[in-house]
Amino acid sequence: MKAPRITCYKCMNPKSTCVCKHISPIQTKTRFIILMHPKEYKKEKNGTGHMTKLQLENSEIIVGVDFSNNNRVNEILAQEKSASFLLYPGKDNFNLSVRKSSEINSFMGDTPNLFILDGTWPCARKMLKLSTNLQKLRRVSFDNKIKSKFIIKQQPESLCLSTIESVFTVLNLLKEGGLEQCETKGFLIPFEKMIAHQLEYILNPNSKNYRLTENNTVTAKNMYKKSTERNIIFEQES
Repeated sequence: MKAPRITCYKCMNPKSTCVCKHISPIQTKTRFIILMHPKEYKKEKNGTGHMTKLQLENSEIIVGVDFSNNNRVNEILAQEKSASFLLYPGKDNFNLSVRKSSEINSFMGDTPNLFILDGTWPCARKMLKLSTNLQKLRRVSFDNKIKSKFIIKQQPESLCLSTIESVFTVLNLLKEGGLEQCETKGFLIPFEKMIAHQLEYILNPNSKNYRLTENNTVTAKNMYKKSTERNIIFEQES
């Protein structure tokens, strides 16, 4: 009888591919609130929301779909000393990529709360549609010109980023703007190690998911969904 796989309940990966030794939490002035869809919560071993939380001391995860009456979310929104924002596109969104330092600091303040919707585009859209309190928040966005390193996971668009990659990008833009002073150099290491473990598994002939290729490598997926689903950070709403 095959022995059950032991899971690390901190990083949610199998013990054999645990990335906890690569976790190095950083302190930020910005509080990151990861609003995780239940479907995303159930697939934590492949998701990056939980990993993002582990890398950020000033962060938390709240699971749900409709946050209109969520006590914790409304408690954060009621804070007088910290303004709250939603990382999501919109007509009047504040684009961190094109703003000056003075504009970023004036707009966001010293200790902002940044809400992030963690889920697929359809799930994130539903979360926002149902959550009337989130609809009222000012939106923050950024321009992306790189492809995600999450090559083993199908993305709806070529420039879509995972949650941890999006937060990494935001942190660097906030550093450039003078709002943050944290060191982000090793922020993506746990994510990169997770990908490396998964690629090793895929290329293992003894694995049930073994993929044999001509040169025994796995290339980035360049075929994307043809539907109108888009990344929750980069879609510009009409």
